Parts: sequence; C-alpha cells; structure tokens
Amino acid sequence: MPNNIPVYLFTGFLEAGKTKMIQETLEDEGFNDGCRILLLTCEEGIEEYDATRFFGKNVYQVTVEREDALTPALLERLTKEKKPERVVIEYNGMWQLNTLYESLPRSWYIFQQLLFVDATTAITYNANMRSLMVDKLNDAELVIFNRADNADRMALHKLVRGISRRARIAYETAAEELEYDEIEDPLPFDKNAPIIAIADEDYALFYRDLADEMPEYDGKTVKFKGLVARDRALGKRAIVIGRHVMTCCEDDIAYQGVVCNFDREVGLQTGEWAIVTAKIKVEPHKLYGGVGPVLYATDIALTSEPKQPVATFY
Repeated sequence: MPNNIPVYLFTGFLEAGKTKMIQETLEDEGFNDGCRILLLTCEEGIEEYDATRFFGKNVYQVTVEREDALTPALLERLTKEKKPERVVIEYNGMWQLNTLYESLPRSWYIFQQLLFVDATTAITYNANMRSLMVDKLNDAELVIFNRADNADRMALHKLVRGISRRARIAYETAAEELEYDEIEDPLPFDKNAPIIAIADEDYALFYRDLADEMPEYDGKTVKFKGLVARDRALGKRAIVIGRHVMTCCEDDIAYQGVVCNFDREVGLQTGEWAIVTAKIKVEPHKLYGGVGPVLYATDIALTSEPKQPVATFY
C-alpha cells in the first residue's frame, strides 16, 4: 500500500541537538510503543545513541555515510528487510534534502519535519552556508534553536521568517525547556485593504504568502509592479506577470509569476515592466496544472524597471 509508513525527519547541522531529541523520542512510550522502527542516521556526531533500551528489540539502526549512497534501491531494500512501521531519519545537514526526497519509496511519506539549530552559530551558518540553511528551512514545520538563553531572538526570528512564514519557532533554554516564539510578524502590506498595494521590495514576501495562504486572497484586488512574460499557449488576452526572486543565492534565482487575464487583446511584450491592478481568483488553470491564483486585470500600465529588479526576502 503506498504512503503508509510515516517518516519523522530530523534535520540540522552538527551539534544542533538532533541525536539528543531522537534519543528522547525513542524513549517515549507514546512514540515507541513497540512497533518496528527504522532509525536511519546520516552522520556521526559527538553524541551517541544509548542503545541499551530499545536497539535490537524493535528499533533497527542503519547508517548511511555518503550522500550518493542514499538511493531509492537502498531504501527499498531496507523497507523489505526491516519491515518498518515508522522511520526516523537523522539527516546530514551538509546534504541536500532533494537527495532524500528523490529516494523515498512510494510507501514512505514525510509525516513530520523538524529543524534543529545551534543558536550560537546560526547567524554565522546562515551567512556562510545560506543555501544549506534555506534548503532545511523551506519545509521545516518546527525550528528549534538550542543554547538560546542569551541569543538575539529577533535576529533568529528574522532568519527563519526570511525563508518560511509557516514554520513554528521555539527556543531551548539551559533548563531544557522550550519557549515558543511570540514575536508578532505582520506582513508589510494590508491583506484587508480594498486594493492590496505591494511595494517593489515586498514582492517576494507577497508571492510566498500568496502561495502559502491562497484561499485568503481569493476575491481580493492587488496592485504591483512586475515583469511581463508572454506564452503563446495563453493566447492574446493573457500574460504572465511577476518578478525574478532570489531565495538564497544567485544560483537559485527563478521567475515567479502569475497568470493575468484581460477582457481584450494586449500588446505587452516579454521583458517589459508594467504596473497591474487585478482581482485574484483561485481556480484551475492549465499553466499551473491545477488550481492557482489567476489575475483578472482592471488596469495595467507600462513602467520603468525597479531599482532592484530581482526580488529578495532580506
């Protein structure tokens, strides 16, 4: 049966606290109720597992030492050999998550994804290895900063929110207690305004929030500056309008746009900049291959290129 084995994915860099949390999870009778558990470890940290309570009974540990060894064939073989009912993965922070995603057997699905970060080194890691930090933050449901007693929580909050608006944030104290982030995080634009006006520097945040909270935008009117792209498949009464967005570095710059329909033929050309005012409808569209935000323009005008053509989150 496909998608019937839940995967609990623990990500983060060395000494971030993954091993300790996994140990506690496996010692929790609410989680480890005797079912068969495969523990897949992808790095060797300073802290080691205490195997005396459960290993060899119902928990089976397998270590993968190289990223290129994490293959669909390996995980399919482990599924047959270990017959797990749950999978716990301690993932190497230096490996790209796509390596894991592309190797998952059909019977596995990510049930929960947690990111552990050392608060004392988080800002440095983000500055020097931002692509890896972004990779781990993109899909994390909860980010736990340990050693956080004296940390600049606003800086850590901004680090997370620059990539993900959905992830919950928690700070672990020396007393091993979790204090959840309560910093208010308003958007830089008013989603309840008659016309949601998006400043040039806020397009990346708008596009991400639109993708994450699409139903909230259904029926709303928006106004923003974007780069036009024409697609023959859309005909003469529709364009794509958006911006190039950089998430972490120049290598990941990608055009992020939305379909915009008109009640007449439009002569706009690919590469031109325009300010569009349009009503958003969330509906199926062939360009998305499913449901997505479709703009219905009420006004559009050519304009100049913004001071910063590539939109960013920071």
